[in-house]
Formats: sequence, structure tokens, C-alpha cells
Amino acid sequence: MCDFSKYGIPSEEWLRVEATLPAAKEQSLSELKQSVNESREVIAQKAMAEFSDQVFTQDHSISSRDDYKLQARSYRPVSASPTEILPIYMHFHGGGFLFGTLSSEDTICSRLAINAQVMVVNVNYRHTPEYTYPTAWNDAEDAFLWVCDNVAPLNGDPDRIVVGGISAGAWLAASLTQAALKSELPVPPTLTICGQLLMIPALVYTKCYESQMSQIQDPSLSSYSQNENAPILNMRRKQLFNGLLKVENPNPNDKRLNPGLLPSEDAKKLPPTTLGVAGYDPLRDEGLLYGKLLAENGVPTNVNIFRGVPHGFRRFGDRLSVCKKWDQVMEDGIRWTLAKPSTSGEFVIHEH
Repeated sequence: MCDFSKYGIPSEEWLRVEATLPAAKEQSLSELKQSVNESREVIAQKAMAEFSDQVFTQDHSISSRDDYKLQARSYRPVSASPTEILPIYMHFHGGGFLFGTLSSEDTICSRLAINAQVMVVNVNYRHTPEYTYPTAWNDAEDAFLWVCDNVAPLNGDPDRIVVGGISAGAWLAASLTQAALKSELPVPPTLTICGQLLMIPALVYTKCYESQMSQIQDPSLSSYSQNENAPILNMRRKQLFNGLLKVENPNPNDKRLNPGLLPSEDAKKLPPTTLGVAGYDPLRDEGLLYGKLLAENGVPTNVNIFRGVPHGFRRFGDRLSVCKKWDQVMEDGIRWTLAKPSTSGEFVIHEH
């Protein structure tokens, strides 16, 4: 039985930041979506001043299975030769399936391309409330198949493809990886997902928690209880995000919807996995229990916990020292998965 509650005690540094935050404004869903997306894009645009001359970007259009044109953008470090074959990191943004745009990820993707020396492909999947489950999952799969078909034009290495994302994006990445490795997608046999990077991942649908709770020493110690009213993401907002997906009769056995509830026999097949988990986050236990499942089934795992900070803390940049650790975990995590690491068979948590 597990008890991860020690990671959920807010850090002194976080409490100082939290004390400066303005009260949340009452907004309609459409107003909230617009304001969050605009804010993210402004922050990304300002930060790109540091990276714009170090990365080459190119926009792409991807046809989905229902003929919708998905936006995508690739990022290639200028320090690499234009013809050099680079590993590919495929990125899915966070935002509860409600928030996120292509440009809001420019800084994250540029930093990873430059510092990890990879070709990054950033996919803008479709969002709620206009598009419900499983549209975003279909978009992720269709975008991956596009990457498979375009490895050569991208000057990418078909043997070194890592998929990953943040929060809801990590959910999509985890589901995509499982589908690809179970041969549920028409992936060419010459291509493979060699690793996954899952940051502050959501991995279990709200109404399918029972088996997660059964692994926790006491319900009061679970992250769903301990961090029920946490800042940035609380259980009420998580339930809002999940509700907007409009899932009818959610089934714990639906592994697209619940990649965190993977049977042991399927877990053994997964590639090296880096996890970054926030301690003061309702999603904490989903990430740590997934890391435990993979590690104990022979998957090389690199599990990292950011103690005492909430979901989405990276937005506070220099105001939180642990944000530099977040960047390092992402960059090192990509490099680590590409290095074909061996497994220890033990569940180890690296604290930051």
C-alpha cells in the first residue's frame, strides 16, 4: 500500500508565490478559454526572444481521419546541420483538453530542440467544448502516423522517436504509446516509439479511480483528497475538464481513456519512460502509480517528483527555483530515453 502524502505539503517557496496571486475572476467558459490562451501566447512570444535565432521552425498541416486540418509545427536546432538525421520528440500540450494553441508551446519546444538536440514536432490537437472524446485521441494518433510518413522529409531518425506531453498532453502521449506498441495503429514495422516523456500526467478518468484508490494506504492520504483544493488545478476543475469530454458510461477497461490502468502483461511492453510529477497536485498519485507499475514490470523508468508545488507550477519561471529542475528533467528525460537505458526493476523516486 502506498503513501505519497509527504510530497503534497506546500513548500515555503510556493507559499510565498501563492500569497502574491490575484483572486480568480468569474468568467464564462469561452471567456476563460480565450484569456488563458492569449496569456500563454504572450508569455511564449516574449520568451522566444531568447531562442528565435537558435531554432528553425516550419509549419505543417496534417489531415485527420475526418479530413480536419490539424496544425503542427516542427523545431530544429540551427546548431545541427540541415541534413543531419536527428531524433524526433513529438509534443502534446497541456490544458485540460480545453486550453492550448500551437504558438503557446513555442518556447517549450524550442528549448527542447536546442538543449536536447532533437527535432520537435508540436501538434495542436482539437479541444473541448467544441470537440469531445475521443477527438483529441484520434488527432494524436493521426499526427503520429503523419510523422511516421514524413520521417525522411523531417530528417528524423525512425528508430529514435519519443512521444510526450504535459498534463492532458501526457495523457494523449501515454495512450498513443500503448496503442502503437499493441499494433492498434498501422505503424510501419521500421518505425518505433523508443521512449515517452510524461510531465504532470493525467492518466485516469475521474470516474474510474477505484483501482487507484485501492493502492493507497488510506483514502485521506490520496492526492485526490489531500490536494482536493490545491491551487492551479483542484478536483473541481479536473472534473470540469473531464466532464467537457462528454464520455458516456466511462469504462476503466477503456485504455485510451485510462492508460494509467494498464494490466501488468501490457505494461511490460512499454518503452523507457520519464515521469515528472508535482507533489501538491491532485494528479500526483496517477503519475507515481504509473511509474511504479512500469518499474515493477521491467520497464526502465525515470520518476521525478517536484515536492510541494502545484500542477502547472512551471509558469512561474524564475519565481520558483524548482522550475529549472523541470526544464532539466524534460531535457535529460528525452536524452535518457534515447540512450536505451537498462531497467533496475525497482521503483525509485528522484526528489526535486
